[in-house]
Amino acid sequence: MNFNNTPIDWNAVSKVIESANSLMLTTHENPDGDGLGAECGLYYHLKEQSKNVRIINYSPLPSQYEFLDEDKIFECYDSKKHDDWIKNLDLVIVFDVGDFVRVRDLADTIKRFDIDVMNIDHHPHPDKNSFEYNIVDLSAAATGCMVYDYLKFVRESAISKSSLLGIYTATMTDTGCFRHSNTNNKCHEIAIDTLNVGIETHRIYQSIYENSTRSRIKLMGGFLSNLQYELNGALAWFSITDDMMKIANASKSDVDGFTDMVRSISGVEVALMIFQQDNSSCRINFRSKGKYIVNDIANELGGGGHVFAAGAIVNGNLNDVSKKVVKITAASVQEKMKGN
Repeated sequence: MNFNNTPIDWNAVSKVIESANSLMLTTHENPDGDGLGAECGLYYHLKEQSKNVRIINYSPLPSQYEFLDEDKIFECYDSKKHDDWIKNLDLVIVFDVGDFVRVRDLADTIKRFDIDVMNIDHHPHPDKNSFEYNIVDLSAAATGCMVYDYLKFVRESAISKSSLLGIYTATMTDTGCFRHSNTNNKCHEIAIDTLNVGIETHRIYQSIYENSTRSRIKLMGGFLSNLQYELNGALAWFSITDDMMKIANASKSDVDGFTDMVRSISGVEVALMIFQQDNSSCRINFRSKGKYIVNDIANELGGGGHVFAAGAIVNGNLNDVSKKVVKITAASVQEKMKGN
């Protein structure tokens, strides 16, 4: 099954999911609101169907999303604890992953036990991929919106409050609180459904966006004072070093949203973050206001993503990677500026 940005036959998808009795739901490392919300949205539906289902992620649940875990549904992968259960699974469903390697050790475990995998995503994937079932919709504002479509198709009753909490979280976070250009009618339909079941959406916003740690604020002060500008301010970039993380006593989740913040600066069209993962690799994050695409730059660096939000992992030390990535990015943006 390969609905790779082609019309999705939800009936065919439902037959696969309904035929599985034991399922694991997972998403990429350092999970965001979309991956977590999509998992939550489908989990409660499957529990209603009396499925043997668990959410097991490579990374622990970020603190700002603890409101999704009232029933303690999120687990962090531990081979000793989970492998005996995983090896007997009928199906694994991965959400919002972009690339299967982003589930890290879980990918190896799934392959070792030869378990069928269904990919549900709104990131681009090649036609030749490792998934038994590939469900991709590039027009979806969030993977959570795809879960909403599936539940609207398959359920006879209304979507449950618990599922809508996850779906709304996915939609809100991946649309920048309904501000980005990917926001469409369906996003607002989800918001209306969420309000109609009595969910206090302002509390979701507060938990995610008004709950910064002191370490995050300290780290923010460090990189904002050293922002770099290229192309008369059209490109702004910054790096987060291992030393900066240690000084601020920050975690990886503290970095979330920094590139979006830099993109909001007047005159900046493209924002670039270079995050030092270790001494031999850096995580690259691109954000565009919408005038210039950035996933082609990410692709050139071995990554990918959405047209205006993309990323990559680049091997090398921070200094060498920074020079390379800034040079490639500046050249690409400059060429696009000429085209405009």
